[in-house]
Amino acid sequence: MNQRQSVSHILSSHEHEQENAYRIRLTAVLDCIRFLLGQGLAFRGHDESESSLRQGNFRELLKWYSLRKKKVAKTITLNAPGNNQMTSPTIQKEIVNACAVLTTLAIIKDIGDGFFSLMVDESRDSSVKEQMAVVLRYLNKSGQVIERFLGVEHVTDTCSQSLKTAIDKLFARHGLSISRLRGQGYDGASNMRGEFNGLKSLILSENRSAFYIHCFAHQLQLAVVAIAKNNLQVGDFFNYVSMIVTMVGASCKRKDILRQSQHEKIVEQLENGEKSSGRGKNQETSLARPGDTP
Repeated sequence: MNQRQSVSHILSSHEHEQENAYRIRLTAVLDCIRFLLGQGLAFRGHDESESSLRQGNFRELLKWYSLRKKKVAKTITLNAPGNNQMTSPTIQKEIVNACAVLTTLAIIKDIGDGFFSLMVDESRDSSVKEQMAVVLRYLNKSGQVIERFLGVEHVTDTCSQSLKTAIDKLFARHGLSISRLRGQGYDGASNMRGEFNGLKSLILSENRSAFYIHCFAHQLQLAVVAIAKNNLQVGDFFNYVSMIVTMVGASCKRKDILRQSQHEKIVEQLENGEKSSGRGKNQETSLARPGDTP
């Protein structure tokens, strides 16, 4: 006779509580994932077991988040259903992929029907796979120049035709048209800027308005390399830099000696007034081994 004690009412109330708990848990997980994505941090740790003191950035951040919000603490980890924890690597990847799709849609929407330029470079990653990075450059509605990373495409090889096919598939997937392309920016490799069979030429054959611009950083690097090879003093300088990096970088003890020597030199110059102190000044930097390409 009492409707509040009926089976249907109890089941409905229980389902409503589960729905609210799921919404709170999902929101907390999304907040943590958005933070890690925004900072470019890794999600998983080396040991994510319950007994581990460091379960990775995602789990530790979610745990820290729950300590500051009681309603979140009531819906995660042990308080969550065993089949709905939302902390597994599969769930993390699915949510990250959903964020990537939404981010890409926002970029495409911002471009709209306007013109844009294409910047491409390929490189081999740590898993020995050839990856092609694609960046779009365009003017937004406020007239500002915007550069947006569109994605990384796996290519079987780096010949111009393979790169062109990968770009066509990427454009088709995102609803972009080569007819709206107004610029190309690549390095000076033959497969990119070749006059007959390079990626530049393949795109120009479809759109004569897609003007090619050689990457300025590569041009500068090639100019420096050419000058260094024809100037003995400059060549010796880079040889000495390479030897110093090799010798000092191979020993932590040598690094400490060089660091201490440089510190004492800076302190002496500050006391003599030869250098001024301030925010961002006299910072410690590291040397990289010189090479022919940036």
